[in-house]
Amino acid sequence: MSDRKRMVVTKVGDLAVVRFSDRKIVDSANIEEMGEEMFSLVDKDNFKDVLLNFEGVEFMSSAALNKLILMDKRVKGAQGKLRLCTLRAEIMEVFTITRLNRVFDIKKTEAEALKAFGL
Repeated sequence: MSDRKRMVVTKVGDLAVVRFSDRKIVDSANIEEMGEEMFSLVDKDNFKDVLLNFEGVEFMSSAALNKLILMDKRVKGAQGKLRLCTLRAEIMEVFTITRLNRVFDIKKTEAEALKAFGL
C-alpha cells in the first residue's frame, strides 16, 4: 500500500480499515487528497470492503461528505461494502439531516462494524 498523508490504513483480512489523520476535514486541498487516497484503496490496492473509522474526527465539511458519497459508489462498483463507524454525535446529526444515514451503513463502534463484515 502506498504512503498516505490523510489517513492510516490497516488491513484486517480482506478489509481496509481507515482512520483519518485530520481532526477537522475542511480544507479543500486536504479533502481532495483524502478522496484520492480513499479511491486508491479500491482502484490500486483492490480492496472491495472498506471501513471508515471517524474516531478523532471532530468536523467535516460538505465537500468531505461528497467524497464519501463518491467512495460509496466506487466500492459498490467493485461489488464491495463500505461501512462507517465511530461518528461523533454532531457529525451523525449532519448525516441524519441530509438523510445520508440511509445511504451509509453506520455502526457505533469499530467492533460492531467488523462484526457486520463477518470478522
